[in-house]
Amino acid sequence: MRMSKGVEWAIHTLLNLDAVGGGPVGSGQLADAHGLPAPYLNKQLQQLAKAGLLASTPGPRGGFRLARPLEDVTLLDVVDAIEGDTELFHCAEIRCNGKIGELAPPPTGACAVKAAMHRADRAWRQALAAQSLAEIRAELNHTPLFGNIVRDVLN
Repeated sequence: MRMSKGVEWAIHTLLNLDAVGGGPVGSGQLADAHGLPAPYLNKQLQQLAKAGLLASTPGPRGGFRLARPLEDVTLLDVVDAIEGDTELFHCAEIRCNGKIGELAPPPTGACAVKAAMHRADRAWRQALAAQSLAEIRAELNHTPLFGNIVRDVLN
């Protein structure tokens, strides 16, 4: 399973906006802070805003700010905002295809592979839902000067 870089960019952007603590920050400024392509980061910011994780302020002094505290934002919220909330595994019922499918009796019950993959997907989603961005912020706070550096770059 691979997630797009947009998930990482979105998480860092939310953490950076929290470190700045306040008014809106422009998408170009946020992109420049990590050397990211502004148009692509802006796409992620729009998705975060659509999901209710960011609020957008239009105009020359506008930009993005957190829509809710990091305590109320989970990794699952971010992944769903950027990647969507569809399950990762889609069973194509290949057990019914080809020579095996022709020779085997029609399957009864759910596919064991599908069931196992759905259990794994649920466990992954539960683990993401159990981790708030505030917990990640607490880990970052052990990094000397993190907040100061972000504030210096984004203010």
